[in-house]
Amino acid sequence: MAEFVSQPWFWPGVILALGLPLTLIVLTEIYNALVVRQNPASKIVALLRNFVVPVGALLLLLSQAAYLKVDWNWTRIIATLFGFLVILLLINGFNLAFFETAKRGTWRQRVPSIFVELIRVVLIVVFVAMLFGFVWGADIGGLFTALGVGSIVIGLALQNAVGSVVSGLLLLFEQPFELGDWLDADGVIGQVVEVNWRSVHIETDDGIRIVPNANLAGSSFVNLTKSGVPFGVSTLVRFSTDDPPQEVAALCREVARGLPQIKQDEETLVTPQPKGHYTVFLTLNSISDRFSAPRLFKTRMWYAARRAGLAYDRDTTDAFQTEANYREALDRVAPVLRITSDQARALRSEVKLERYGQGETVQQLGSVSGGMRVITDGVAALSVLSAEGPELEVMELNALELIGLGTLTRQAATSRITAVTDLAVLLVPHSVLDRLVDSNPEFALEVGKEIDRRRSATAAKLSERGLNERPEDHYSS
Repeated sequence: MAEFVSQPWFWPGVILALGLPLTLIVLTEIYNALVVRQNPASKIVALLRNFVVPVGALLLLLSQAAYLKVDWNWTRIIATLFGFLVILLLINGFNLAFFETAKRGTWRQRVPSIFVELIRVVLIVVFVAMLFGFVWGADIGGLFTALGVGSIVIGLALQNAVGSVVSGLLLLFEQPFELGDWLDADGVIGQVVEVNWRSVHIETDDGIRIVPNANLAGSSFVNLTKSGVPFGVSTLVRFSTDDPPQEVAALCREVARGLPQIKQDEETLVTPQPKGHYTVFLTLNSISDRFSAPRLFKTRMWYAARRAGLAYDRDTTDAFQTEANYREALDRVAPVLRITSDQARALRSEVKLERYGQGETVQQLGSVSGGMRVITDGVAALSVLSAEGPELEVMELNALELIGLGTLTRQAATSRITAVTDLAVLLVPHSVLDRLVDSNPEFALEVGKEIDRRRSATAAKLSERGLNERPEDHYSS
């Protein structure tokens, strides 16, 4: 028995017979567990299980088969393959340990992937050369000398192109910006949409601007996304010189407050300029709104100026404020106000037709309206603020429905009304409402029923979402 165990092929045979199956079973279990956890180390284990271990076992078998007539070159080929697989295993393991699992914000995470790939290629070339020198007896010294001289010649011939590439790699390594960031590079303001070895692609309002990395690395630029300073944009509007500047400034600030792109805690700056011009500075939530915010501001200014009777863009004409439109609107809302058409037309001088653009706020939360509005055309949305904070849309209001039900008792609005489409309403002021209630109690009764209906709908909507109403609200309007 001792002689049998002492044979040179005994322990390698035991390893192949018992160790190889057990190793493969263990590696398979480890691989499956890593795959379930979506761990990137599963690729390393798969390489070890599928290639390194089987090829190593084959190499071990051939090394013990000296008594067979086996071509020695086949052993060298298998040894070369096994060495190459071990090199791949070590390099991938090093990459996983140092770079793929690096925490965000560390220097390892900031290393560009191209740097990692270049290092991997260099290491593979060096280790493969050493492997060939060890297994095949190749002269690797001459190879390294030739590579060094060749690299110098190529570098001198392509120094301009290589310089741009190196600048790009250094820029990628430093990572002063990321994809999606907004840059101001020598007056070119735009969003970074692509970064490669040679250049940075910046999307501006004039299209894609391609800036070479060498230029960007050799000059100063501002990362507007990470500057920490609120970004703003100026826009110019024009009114008639007869419009009071204070009223114009107040209207500009009111319209700006209703824009979704505006920081609500920043005051909009309105500066009068000569000949009825005004510069409006809008402080934005995001630099990405630098184009959409001024467009939306000027669109809503058109509607707001006509409601306020101001000559936006020095234009006082309004095809909406016609006698025919007033007669049609009064005839339509007469049944809602519980009066006849003749009685409604008698209110012509006291009521007012208004238009709101899509997305405009018709009634602010907590505001006290100057009257009740009846929708004559379009759709509006009623939303409330829950006790937990989120604003919740409760219902849509259509033609001949009322806005500002709490106006009868001068209550502050407990809901927000927003125009879903372009909206036309008839504003009935307090003085008219008081007379209508005194002469026709049925109108006040209908308003009370509508308040109860909306209150019930609001409570049901909040309960459906698991939210609670605010104690100070009665959701009456």
